[in-house]
Amino acid sequence: MSQRHPVNGAGLGLRRALLGPLQRFEGPYPVDFWEVAPENWINVGGRLGRKLREFTEQHPFVCHGLSLSLGGPSPLDETFLHKVRNFLQTHNIRCYSEHLSYCTDEGHLYDLMPIPFTEEAVDYVAERIQRTQDIIGQRIAIENVSYYAAPGQEMDEIEFINAVLQKADCDLLLDVNNIYVNSVNHRYDALEFLSGLPGERVAYCHIAGHYNEAEDLIVDTHGSAVIDGVWQILDKAYQLFGPMPTLVERDFNFPPVEELFEEVQRVRDYQSGHDYPEQATAHAGAR
Repeated sequence: MSQRHPVNGAGLGLRRALLGPLQRFEGPYPVDFWEVAPENWINVGGRLGRKLREFTEQHPFVCHGLSLSLGGPSPLDETFLHKVRNFLQTHNIRCYSEHLSYCTDEGHLYDLMPIPFTEEAVDYVAERIQRTQDIIGQRIAIENVSYYAAPGQEMDEIEFINAVLQKADCDLLLDVNNIYVNSVNHRYDALEFLSGLPGERVAYCHIAGHYNEAEDLIVDTHGSAVIDGVWQILDKAYQLFGPMPTLVERDFNFPPVEELFEEVQRVRDYQSGHDYPEQATAHAGAR
């Protein structure tokens, strides 16, 4: 494993609906690492708990959280974070990530809401990220999210993300699909946005499918295959930052696992055409 990233290669999200098909698959899984949402597995025992333990004992894992609500008005759920810490340690999880958004306001909203792009929000979110890192005892990665409105906006999305990363001193989960979705919905240049991100902070990447509601409205669904436009942005990301570990997300409408493995292999094919820039390698060795 390289010094720069917690995992290597091409990964796939492990969903409960995939456990049966994976069990029936013959031969080793052509997947370099897996990802789970801790909320879906904390306190799960019995057959499912044992199955997860079998996976985490045999394969590298990362965690992508769903409910921490880093930008929410409710107090940070520190009881939950202590459970996350135990989960990460029990299963030897290599990285914990969360969304740069919020999903609570005196209760769960069951959606990822946009944080206002303001200096006040930068300070607020960065403090909560730092507290999260203190409790779980490791750096976390925050994901650039898809959003459909920008209430109270005082700065650009790219400025907001970079300011949070720097002030919190955390890592980035680079979601390439979300860049594509937002570039269409908010009419900006996806490659220009990508080039403005700090590649040296990327822990790993996400790619996924989405739904075209209209010509100028895309909904981030994770329910379909990755399209060519997203692959092109991923290829550019590798050109800029090197062949970062990348995970295929699929949350529903699951095809046969062989089709998912084909997307994982396509990630590897793109990765194989790139090397890490010398300056990025030097930076990684200094961290």
